[in-house]
Amino acid sequence: MKIRSVHTAVGLSGFAHKDLAGIKTGAPGNGFFYDGRPVTPGFSEISQESRVLSVMLRLEDGNIAHGDCLDVIFAGAAGRDRPFAPEEHLETFDALVRPWLEKIDPAAFRANAEAFEARVETSSLHMALRYGVSQALLHAASLVRGVTMAEVVAADYGTTPGTALVPILVSIPKTDPLVLDRMIMKRADLLPHASFTVVETDLGPDGHLILDYARGLSDRIAAVGAKDYQPTIHLDTYGTIGEMTGNNIEKITAFLGRLSQAASPYRLYIESPIIAPTQDEQIRLYAELRRSIAAAGLPIRLIVDEWCNTLEDIRRFHAEKAADMVQIKAPDLGGIGNTIEALIYCRENGIGCCLGGTANDTDQSSRIATHLALACGADFLLGRPGLGGDAALMIMRNEMARTLALL
Repeated sequence: MKIRSVHTAVGLSGFAHKDLAGIKTGAPGNGFFYDGRPVTPGFSEISQESRVLSVMLRLEDGNIAHGDCLDVIFAGAAGRDRPFAPEEHLETFDALVRPWLEKIDPAAFRANAEAFEARVETSSLHMALRYGVSQALLHAASLVRGVTMAEVVAADYGTTPGTALVPILVSIPKTDPLVLDRMIMKRADLLPHASFTVVETDLGPDGHLILDYARGLSDRIAAVGAKDYQPTIHLDTYGTIGEMTGNNIEKITAFLGRLSQAASPYRLYIESPIIAPTQDEQIRLYAELRRSIAAAGLPIRLIVDEWCNTLEDIRRFHAEKAADMVQIKAPDLGGIGNTIEALIYCRENGIGCCLGGTANDTDQSSRIATHLALACGADFLLGRPGLGGDAALMIMRNEMARTLALL
């Protein structure tokens, strides 16, 4: 089987781009927009449209495989590539990627994925291109072999697919109680992710806003949820707890203890309480915080995201005992072969792992993520695309259910 032709199309992501550094300057909000100037290179506005590049492979038998090139909401932050704009990369795609795709055997996923990564290591290909092209390679291999994408990954990497649904963390706005109620009704495994990006407006100077939110969330789950419903509360704080406390580990630990009590009786996962200016500082602070949390006996799992963008980053965080659990943010790792390797590494080394992504993911990239999670044993998945909850939960849970039925 060969690839007959390669096609591209520009489309919309599941959400938008936001300049995290611009937001943290204190730019006043104006609905979804901000009345201020962007700080991060590649942004024309602090909040702006995000688009994708779909890569389609027409196979000799008429089947069409595709993947979507995209990046994360907070592009350009903490060592990430600048925001992805498809039109800026079409010439590069046509010169470097298209000719290579037209020559490969689409059945050989792992070999193709590794060859593509080796091909682009010394080039300037944006991570988004590597992400989307590798999705198309996996989809093509599954079509040619006549099996699910999870089975392709398992066969090529020597894993054993799971036999149960992987838990999903739904990602929803903290300002919409009706969406929260629907997630409780649908028994979301972890919720609500939310976003706490600015100390003054999201935490409060003394943290009372996030404490009140966690307490109210716990009360609402108990009030309207099924009696046997025991979700995990997950809050993504984007470094604001560190900002509020001056990155004082003792103060952070004490505050996390109060936050854990507010979320009780539900388990609490905290993502990115600290975002340091460098990776070295991030690792040092996370290692200290892990030791402090353990000494205090807090029932909290600490998730690292920023500055832990690649497989090598994950290895370094683990080596320096700075990773309790990592978000393997697939778009930041480039080709999905790197995501697969990262998942396998976490499983082999006892590191908790969320197969993350972004609200900017599409329906296709979200479905493909579920196959990676099933094949490699992620602890849970970030729900995507978008931040609406319902669509993401439907797309990902249904894709897993269909795949498990076929397996």
